[in-house]
Amino acid sequence: MSKLHIKKGDTVYVNAGEDKGKTGRVLKVLVKEGRAIVEGINMVSKSTKPNAKNPQGGIVKQEASIHISNLNPVDPKTGKATRVGRKESSLEGKRTLVRYSKKSGEEIK
Repeated sequence: MSKLHIKKGDTVYVNAGEDKGKTGRVLKVLVKEGRAIVEGINMVSKSTKPNAKNPQGGIVKQEASIHISNLNPVDPKTGKATRVGRKESSLEGKRTLVRYSKKSGEEIK
């Protein structure tokens, strides 16, 4: 399996689907399924039984996962969707692989 181009905490742009054009923060990445849960994107209604957290029960809105191919990271410089590249960076003698924006060349943290 190849490396994924998004990580938890990234701000992403939605390329396709019902929420096309929206941006949100990645809450969780489901690596095996190739999907991610993004804050405020792909909201679904779920029925819940009464419990300690929700004593009334009823219908709860929550985020469902979205396929990673429909997401692109947002460029830190321009604020638009970008592709991701990887390059080696040497900080204090340590060589690490960092992600960078293909549009601006700026590192994605």
